[in-house]
Amino acid sequence: MKTYKEIKITTVPFDVETVTGMLWQLDIDGINEFDEYITVFISENKNTSREDLERILQQLVNENFIESFQTEEQTLEEKNWNEEYEKNVRVVEVTDRIVIKPSFKEYIPKPDQLIIKIDPKMSFGTGEHATTKLVLQHLEKYVVSGDSVLDIGSGTGVLGIACVMLGAAKALCIDNDEWCLLNGVENVKANGLENIIEVRQCELKDVNETEFDLVVANINKHILIDIDDLIRDKIKKTGRLILSGLLDIDETDIVGLYASKGFELVEKSALDEWIALVFKSK
Repeated sequence: MKTYKEIKITTVPFDVETVTGMLWQLDIDGINEFDEYITVFISENKNTSREDLERILQQLVNENFIESFQTEEQTLEEKNWNEEYEKNVRVVEVTDRIVIKPSFKEYIPKPDQLIIKIDPKMSFGTGEHATTKLVLQHLEKYVVSGDSVLDIGSGTGVLGIACVMLGAAKALCIDNDEWCLLNGVENVKANGLENIIEVRQCELKDVNETEFDLVVANINKHILIDIDDLIRDKIKKTGRLILSGLLDIDETDIVGLYASKGFELVEKSALDEWIALVFKSK
């Protein structure tokens, strides 16, 4: 029977977006995300080792993304890995209205609930992580009927899908990762929105469209700093911007930077050490 290496990774701080984003550059089979750690699955036919993961993690330490890390390894049979993966992906009631449901889980919706079907596979965005929850909560308030939406670093496509279900007329979801493209397309189709949502593998600089009503970016601080001018170019003068993937300690730098680009902070939310920031263009 085929076996998998399961490598448990904890980091300080626990920056799941940055860590998983870097680890997906390696040849791995899957990642499970938990509140305080992640587990990486690598099948026996892959050349990736625990040491390869640790090299990536040490790079993040050297570049000051994280302070420290720890890894633990065990071997699982294929059946056990599949059961473990599905067992730990659950239905998430993000708000009273928004529910994220994997295809293999049963759920009886309440009246007026929006059921977003998401099978995360190789991408980030299940509704479990604090930043995804925070952004979805803001989308309930800030999506306006008829909006055009740009989701930067879209992962599973959950935020773009939520925007359209909340009334947006169209959404463009972009990510530079091939797995995110494939998984995003699958999830968009699973929700019957392939004629309204486009998923594209590209960088923000490659997007020619402008004048978006709402721009959403749930990515890490360093990328948000690098793309501030590009975001400014893509959003309407009356547009709204929601940023997350940020820690409490990032707030001052990000708010100051985006204020210098013509964005006014209108709301902040926090969950654990994570924050989401809502701006309006001015």
